[in-house]
Amino acid sequence: MFAQKLRVEIELNGEKKPCPLEWLDSFAMRNFTRSAEFDDTLPTGVGHLEAGLNVDPRRLAAALEQWFNGRGMGQGKTVRVEVSAG
Repeated sequence: MFAQKLRVEIELNGEKKPCPLEWLDSFAMRNFTRSAEFDDTLPTGVGHLEAGLNVDPRRLAAALEQWFNGRGMGQGKTVRVEVSAG
């Protein structure tokens, strides 16, 4: 089921760093995202998650950006997200 190991980095104020685990956890709870597309995601640590083969990393990055920015996780600053194999 979780065939992809992905690395998730955020960029905030021009600084890149691994995505906090609590941010990934909040996104991964389906009752909050209501998006079946990302049901096959499992946060495994700071900046890391595993996903099924049907999860497109580019779409996941866009969804994470929307989620983080929509909830003010950047404290008024825009959060950019990059998802890559890893």
